[in-house]
Amino acid sequence: MFKHQLLIAIRNMKKFKTSFLINFIGLSSGLACALFIYLWVNDEVNFDKFHKKDAQLYQVMELSKENNMMMVHEGTQGLLADAMLKDLPEVEQSTSVMTSQQIGIRMDLITPEKTLKAAGSFAGKHFFTMFSFPLLQGNPAKVMDDRNAIIISAKFATGLFGSSAKAMGKSVEYELFGKKYQSIVSGVFADIPANSSMIFDFVLTHEKLINEIWTNGQKWWNTGPVTYVQLKKGTDTKSFDKKIKNFLTKYGQDDFLTLFVRPYSSSYLHGIYENGVQSGGRIEYVKLFTVIGLIILIVACINFMNLSTARASRRMKEVGIKKAVGSTRRALVFQFMSEAMLVVLISLLAALLIVIILLPGFNNLTGKQIEFHLNANLVLILLSAALITGVLSGSYPAFYLSGFNPVAVLKGRPKNSVSELFARKGLVVFQFSVSLILIISVMVVYRQMDYVQSKNIGYNKASTISFDKAGAINQNTELFLSELKNIPGVVNASAIEQKLARQGNGSSTYDVHWPGKPDNLSVDIAVRAVDYDMIETLGIQVKEGRSFSRAFGSDSNKIIVNETAVKVMGLKKPLGTPIRMWGMDLTIAGVVKDFHISSLHEPIVPLLFMYRPSNTAVILARIAPGKERATVAKIETLFKKFNPDNVFEYSFLDDEYQAQYISEKRISVISRYFAGLGILIMCLGLFGLAAFNAEMRTKEIGIRKVLGASARGVVLLLSKDFFKLVFIAVLVSFPLAWFVMNKWLAGFEYKITIGPELFVIALAAIILITLLTISYQSIKAAIVSPAKSLKSE
Repeated sequence: MFKHQLLIAIRNMKKFKTSFLINFIGLSSGLACALFIYLWVNDEVNFDKFHKKDAQLYQVMELSKENNMMMVHEGTQGLLADAMLKDLPEVEQSTSVMTSQQIGIRMDLITPEKTLKAAGSFAGKHFFTMFSFPLLQGNPAKVMDDRNAIIISAKFATGLFGSSAKAMGKSVEYELFGKKYQSIVSGVFADIPANSSMIFDFVLTHEKLINEIWTNGQKWWNTGPVTYVQLKKGTDTKSFDKKIKNFLTKYGQDDFLTLFVRPYSSSYLHGIYENGVQSGGRIEYVKLFTVIGLIILIVACINFMNLSTARASRRMKEVGIKKAVGSTRRALVFQFMSEAMLVVLISLLAALLIVIILLPGFNNLTGKQIEFHLNANLVLILLSAALITGVLSGSYPAFYLSGFNPVAVLKGRPKNSVSELFARKGLVVFQFSVSLILIISVMVVYRQMDYVQSKNIGYNKASTISFDKAGAINQNTELFLSELKNIPGVVNASAIEQKLARQGNGSSTYDVHWPGKPDNLSVDIAVRAVDYDMIETLGIQVKEGRSFSRAFGSDSNKIIVNETAVKVMGLKKPLGTPIRMWGMDLTIAGVVKDFHISSLHEPIVPLLFMYRPSNTAVILARIAPGKERATVAKIETLFKKFNPDNVFEYSFLDDEYQAQYISEKRISVISRYFAGLGILIMCLGLFGLAAFNAEMRTKEIGIRKVLGASARGVVLLLSKDFFKLVFIAVLVSFPLAWFVMNKWLAGFEYKITIGPELFVIALAAIILITLLTISYQSIKAAIVSPAKSLKSE
């Protein structure tokens, strides 16, 4: 029986080649798309899930009320982790983690033989027993007992010492803020998994950080590190949140800062908060692409259903004869479902081949390192997907075809039922609606990315490079900057505490006081230490007063604030206003226009500049346009003159700024590919339906032409039904597209407005796509000789 059904299915594929090819291409493309999305989504949802104690790992977050808004901060006090472990019995282990990226620099790891640039972290003693970063050398429980310990990656152990084993016990030198330190290699960890949000090349001890490098980390009023806790199994996190809410008051902090915890592995997907409430993150992209994958697969299934039911007339006699000789409806349903399943299975094999071939390109596109391995779970998922797709594609045609009345069929062709026509047109409307939503979405994402790249962010990022201060430059910054400015091609140069393009506020403080400040007002103000000429190098506009200048003597007691800071402080005449900060008496000497120190996802924050050359860590140099290559080579020569053994690593501010939107750019590109694929599959279905429509109306076309109808009139006749469906789809899709894309844009503090022109363009595009898709079949039918048309049946 099975062999008989298989033979019939193969014969029908050969007989209806066009329909089979359209279904095969559509289903294989849809399944490949769904599989790519599954691999991407699976990688996203499993980010940071590889830690063995994942269910017990939590990140401590701080909540504060600022300017009548609840703000969530990841940065916490340097002593918080140890205090929570000591005071809270629910906490099994805790650790503080502060990365060199938070400080805004990469560090040189120096040995007598070699120097390598690296990104690292400072962490507490329990770091390697809490998190599953396997050690190739060293004991996880003891590897950070010594304050002067350093644990390096296998890659850096090999690069610096030749192997992991040889690295143990060796001394490594590094420099931070102009001071040199030494640590002893006490462990070597395996390369960090690609699906880890923590990326580092080495780990130094938190004890060394707060005792030698950043002594303010011992002050409860200062924040910076991220605190992680491992809670005991069975701990009720809601009760724990209530318990730790005012934990900081025990250590003299005001009650405006409260604490709560969130699961560590949730931060990657659920990292955005609005007014203190978790409101999304990358999970929105996971949901979006899951829906897109399902929709594209459904569109492919719709093509199958439409073409199968539309071409049912060709199989009416087969059904009639089989029923007349005793075949049951169940047997016919099984036959047609079997044919659908066969097409789906063939398409699935083709989809697997497509994924295997294109996976390297997909990884390059998404910035991931996904590997495709067939395991029991994946095989089960693929077979389930094939079964669901087969049932979804074949069920309606199977029940429709098997329901024909044998008497009516054998006497002549029964007319299409109203329900059949309604269902088929409804499915086409769905396809048009999906295509319109995809077109509008792609345009909105593209325009927002273009807006992000072209928006005036308040400073000149073009042709400006940044690189870390290192070695002798820290001790001779003034001399280095002087020689740097004398290099032909360098327009201006200066130094700043942290890189500008970064997520979050960076270095900031609540300890700013001014005359008339309300007692209950808490304001987190970003602070940047700078050298002379920083404002001029960046091209930041001075609105009132002046910049830091040698002409006024020492400016160490002067600060410059931005417009937002003036607004938050409520200062009508800011110049000369006395400010008290960190125990220092300061005066506002100037006001600069607002500019962005973080991405456009975040609002402009209040900010102040301090003249503190000794606290700067990053050199900025603006280069004359067109002279970048030659000038950078000369800057490197100067850098090597001061630091012969250090690595010169630089980046352009423009690239740093764009890097903040790498996720959105990748999403934009992926969206375009998936949207194009969805529209292509829809076009395949339209092409098949147009061919069938022209075939069914062959005799009508012949009669019309005999009566004087032109080829143009015939083309319009065959096209108008499709355009009616397009306009119905417009009514469905436009409001939905507007809602979805406005929700996506809400994630940006600064964004485009969705104007009517986008919908006009989308409508024109879908009409053009439809016209190009169906015109071939319409024109082909219109130019056929009337005599040939009338002989067609």
